[in-house]
Amino acid sequence: MFMGEYRHNVDTKGRLIVPAKFREDLGEVFVLTRGLDQCLFGYPMSEWKIIEEKIKSLPLTKKDARAFARFFFSGATECEIDKQGRINIPTTLLQYGKIEKECVVLGVSNRIEIWDKEIWENYFTESEESFADIAENMIDFDL
Repeated sequence: MFMGEYRHNVDTKGRLIVPAKFREDLGEVFVLTRGLDQCLFGYPMSEWKIIEEKIKSLPLTKKDARAFARFFFSGATECEIDKQGRINIPTTLLQYGKIEKECVVLGVSNRIEIWDKEIWENYFTESEESFADIAENMIDFDL
């Protein structure tokens, strides 16, 4: 399980150090793709296969299902962690996440998320203000 928040920088070549606590669970190769809320999602291969099967089972006749599958899979790339613990993030994903230098890497249960630092801080502040309301709505999910 991934958890925690780590701050790192992307270098001029698009490389990011993956937090040491995440490396083993991600494996040597994992999948990075466009996420929701303008962040990037990173999945270990075992989790990616589960997500892939779920998306493949969506009805092809539904416009939203096709759009989501295109969005999710077209941005996906395999990332390999080098000996220094870094990955190379493709320019298209950096642009999608508006990640230029400072970023935040989060552990979110079965995936990691990579956020531009400023976007994360704004998102967190907005979410923090409504956290009590969000938590109240989660009661329907037996949390």
